[in-house]
Amino acid sequence: MTAIDGTDDRSPARPVTLADLAKAAGTSPSTASRAMSGRGYVSAAVRRRLMEAAEQLGYVPDASAQTLKQRTSRVIGVAVSDLRDPFYAQVAAGAEQTLRDVGYQVVLVTDNSETGEEVAAARTFLALRAPGVIITPVGREATTLLRLQGVAVVEADRHLAPGECDAVVLDNEQAAIDAMTHLIAFGHERIGLLTVDTDWTSDAGRLQGYRTALRQAGLRFDPALLVKVAPHDSEDRIDRRIRDLLGRGGLTAMFAANNGLTVRAWQVLRRAGLRLPDDISLVGFDDVAWMDMVTPGITAVAQPTVDLGWRAAQLLLRRMRDRTLPPTVEQLDGRLVVRGSTGPPRRA
Repeated sequence: MTAIDGTDDRSPARPVTLADLAKAAGTSPSTASRAMSGRGYVSAAVRRRLMEAAEQLGYVPDASAQTLKQRTSRVIGVAVSDLRDPFYAQVAAGAEQTLRDVGYQVVLVTDNSETGEEVAAARTFLALRAPGVIITPVGREATTLLRLQGVAVVEADRHLAPGECDAVVLDNEQAAIDAMTHLIAFGHERIGLLTVDTDWTSDAGRLQGYRTALRQAGLRFDPALLVKVAPHDSEDRIDRRIRDLLGRGGLTAMFAANNGLTVRAWQVLRRAGLRLPDDISLVGFDDVAWMDMVTPGITAVAQPTVDLGWRAAQLLLRRMRDRTLPPTVEQLDGRLVVRGSTGPPRRA
């Protein structure tokens, strides 16, 4: 009905209820409930009749009511450090596709690598009664909170709660060894490392791989060639640290241990007028799209990011089916992609 002022004063249509669906299909509400939830026996003919009625009426199950009744939901929480980072976006995509294929919806949260925000995300997942969560952890607090409430947890990329939950990680030490061995084979001896100053397994593993490769080659570890930046350092501060590294005697190559640091290194080298690989060699990490779009392309360690998300989702589904299984840690291999940014050091 249209009011005198031309507005429509009709009330919004009432949502179609389970009782409406049952009446339209000529069944009881309990039969309709079993058919819609997939729990309990319903004959094929009756199920088909109910599905046709649901489509005609536009019936949508009340997720809130189901959650309250079953004390769980079809929502899975995924918390990552930074969705602007292609690495985390691809991990989330791999997990989301896998979970959607088996009827779960993903609620995705960015915690900005802050413990407080990560715990807040965990509380959100608890409020949604999520039965499982995938997390790229920055601390143990969120994982512990979720597990104490009976939620299945899988840590991805980093494993900060060993023995408490399942995890999928990269073999970071071997990936760093591969990158360093590539540079050492060209004859580089003074190789700088750019990394993040954390005790996360990812950063710790890459630092260990850097030192192991030097030791295996009979080269001395020089702390002056190690640059550790804080997790939330500004780009200007990181750039200053890289410029300082360039001033240290005899440096002929750099290994940047994540894609963000690779970007900063490439920008600083370009502004300094240094040519890759004639003046200095550069190896990066994560092998995101831009590294193959610049000239020369950036040699980098490629992580199986989508596969990492897929495997994390598979472990989570397995854990939700059987809570008695011992914790599993899956370790994936990196792959060194060689491009034009690396070559022999320039001879004086």
